[in-house]
This record gives sequence, structure tokens and C-alpha cells, in this order.
Amino acid sequence: MDHFLSLADLTPDELRGLLNLAVELKEEWKAGGNRPLLKGKTLGMIFQKPSLRTRVSFEMAMIHLGGQALYLSPFEIQLGKRESVPDVARVLSRYVDGIMARVFGHADVLTLAEYSCVPVINGLSDYNHPCQGLADFLTIIEHKGRSLRGRKLAFIGDGNNVATSLLFGATLLGMDFAIAGPPGYELPSGVWALGQQFAADSGSHLLATHDPHEAVTGADVIYTDVWASMGQEAEAEERARVFGPYQVNTSLVAEARPDVIVMHCLPAHRGQEITDEVCDGPHSVLWDQAENRMHAQKAILVELIA
Repeated sequence: MDHFLSLADLTPDELRGLLNLAVELKEEWKAGGNRPLLKGKTLGMIFQKPSLRTRVSFEMAMIHLGGQALYLSPFEIQLGKRESVPDVARVLSRYVDGIMARVFGHADVLTLAEYSCVPVINGLSDYNHPCQGLADFLTIIEHKGRSLRGRKLAFIGDGNNVATSLLFGATLLGMDFAIAGPPGYELPSGVWALGQQFAADSGSHLLATHDPHEAVTGADVIYTDVWASMGQEAEAEERARVFGPYQVNTSLVAEARPDVIVMHCLPAHRGQEITDEVCDGPHSVLWDQAENRMHAQKAILVELIA
């Protein structure tokens, strides 16, 4: 691994290796603390989009591993406006040992990686969210076991960047994947085609439907996300109307397996895509997911810059 830009860039063995390392680092931390594997190392963190989990989890991951993190707000760099993306990469990579970027456009992450002389981590882009995806599969194996073959993940909602990473991760690991959303909000055709390629190799079964009830039937995991992401505020009213039938509530959860777990990458708009009863109910693993951002990202950091 030179960079961490998409789960689709990994082989199944590389993905399993990262998950195994995340488990090891989490167990080590729970037992009293991590070894200073990143002592003397610094992570530069570029933020175009603000985030609770991304900033705190990366900063704490670096601290736990003996390193440091440098937060660069949207107003300090103004990526691609005040200074070109290639020049930011050229300069920042002379100062730090790794760059994490949380951006609007995926092209900016690709350009940073092209011109940087240190590893670049995609903290989120409009194309995919691989750090969230890695944390999600760490959470799933904790609750469902290391082998996910034959397990089913159902994503309910918009075919967005989170759904993209879940499709890639599931099909690389041999997990069945279903997605249900309203017409016009499907995963991009290129993303779906790539997932089909991975599924052909791993034996995953795929389903794309407009019926949320069909999608959750037999599901071991139900996953949802906000109906309008950051940058889509102008569409929020229309999306709320269109996505109304795709709410994850107690009746929908009851149609899945009895031991189904429910996931959400947060922040959640309670009462819209998910209800309070599900967020705080016995099937919810939302807080395990949030914690696992830190542990999964430790594995990425150790793999890339230790």
C-alpha cells in the first residue's frame, strides 16, 4: 500500500490483513495501551468538510501510537483555491509523514496522492469513504465472526459514498450485499460494475432493488445513512419526501434476522432515516462503529507510515 484511497484498491488479503491488524491494535489498547509505533511521526490533516469522528479518531490514533497530528481547517489551506492541489501536496509532504484529506471532490484526493511524496489517506470524498468502511467491517466481524461468507449486509437509502465503500468491502470479503433506495438514487453504474467483478471472484450475491423489505429479508446487518449529505442542503426537502418509505424503524428491522445488527456512520438525523427506538435499541451497534473508526485508522496509519 502506497496510499489508502479506496477499498477497491485492496486485494481481499490486504483488506483482511488491515482488519486483523486493527483487531490486534484494539486489543493492545484495551489491555493498557499501544506501543509507540509512530513515535516521531506526524500526520497532516486537511479538512474541507468538518467532522467529529474523523478529526478526533485520527488525532487520538496518532497520540495512542506515539505520534502527532496537525489539523488544517478549511480556511487555512483553501485547497485548490488559494493554492493548487499539486502545490499543496508538494509542500505539505515535505513537512509531515502522512496526509489525511477529507474533501468534497475525489479528484482532489487523487491529485494529492499523485504529487505527494508521503502516503495519502482518503478521510472522505464524494466517491467513497474507505476509513468508515474499514471501521464498519471491523465492527461486523466483532459481532458476526471473522468469516463473513454467506452473511448479508443490507444498505437502505442513497447510493452514496458510504454505500460505495460497503459494496467494495462486502464483495472483497465474500459477504452478500443488497441495496434499496428510490429510483434515481442508485449507486453509480461504474461502482456497481466494479462490485460485480469483485462478487464474481468472491462468490458474493448482489441485489439492487427499490423495495427496502426485499433488501432486509435475511439480513445480518442493516445499514443506513443520512438522506441529504453535507453539500446537498438545497435538496434536503425533496430528498426527505422521496426517501420517506426507506426509514429504518422497528418494523423494518423485524423483517431481518432475529440477531441483526443495525449500523449508521453518523451523524444521524433521528426521526428521518432512522428512529430513536432503533438507534438506542438492542440491535444498534452505532457506538461500537464510532469507536472503531479510531482502531481501524490505527491499522491504516501503521501500515502506511510506521
